[in-house]
Amino acid sequence: MSLAENLARVQERITTACGRAGRDPSEITLLAVSKNHPAAAVTEAVALGVTSFGESRVQEARVKIPASPGRARWHFIGHLQSNKAREAVALFEMIESLDSLDLAAEVQRQAEKQAKTVRVLAEVNIAGESSKFGWNPAQFLGELDRLNAFPRLELHGLMTIAPYSPDPERARPVFRRLRELRDAAADRLGAPLPVLSMGMSGDLEVAIGEGATLVRVGTALFGERPRGPAGAGE
Repeated sequence: MSLAENLARVQERITTACGRAGRDPSEITLLAVSKNHPAAAVTEAVALGVTSFGESRVQEARVKIPASPGRARWHFIGHLQSNKAREAVALFEMIESLDSLDLAAEVQRQAEKQAKTVRVLAEVNIAGESSKFGWNPAQFLGELDRLNAFPRLELHGLMTIAPYSPDPERARPVFRRLRELRDAAADRLGAPLPVLSMGMSGDLEVAIGEGATLVRVGTALFGERPRGPAGAGE
């Protein structure tokens, strides 16, 4: 199928899922996971109306972003090493995979040097998988006040990656727990945390049913490509 056909199918899935959940499709941001796909694919997607894109490797993004349309908005969704924080701050409008106070401190330092404010999501390892990064839920709540105190970081919400399963329903408890954790964090801060980044090509309907506001979709849009290092996308 063409990218246009794939996009129409994904949009229909989002609309149907919102209908089941009693939600407005305008509440959902489609983040097109463009990692391992060329800038030409981003250009085609932008022409079809997609505006938000996710990358998981700084070295790939530093080449792709300048070659893509200026209307594209970029999120970093992979594991961010501290030594790549400077470039990530320069390249991306949002870092979805902030996974520790140490990393937050480094992003803060680089944002200060660049006189920028960085929108971030806290990555939470809800399922406790050893292969994935992120705060565990209790640790996140315990460190929330310190995270929120970094003046150059704007905490907009939470992100998680559910364990892979051929049955999308297996992800439901993970997504529900992230929503509950977000609500607890917002109550503690006395401020909204509007973004819940959860759900991918295989389980976006379940994620929307549990409150996702951003779904990260790569394979269902762009098709299969050789996989790079594991990240928070497809």
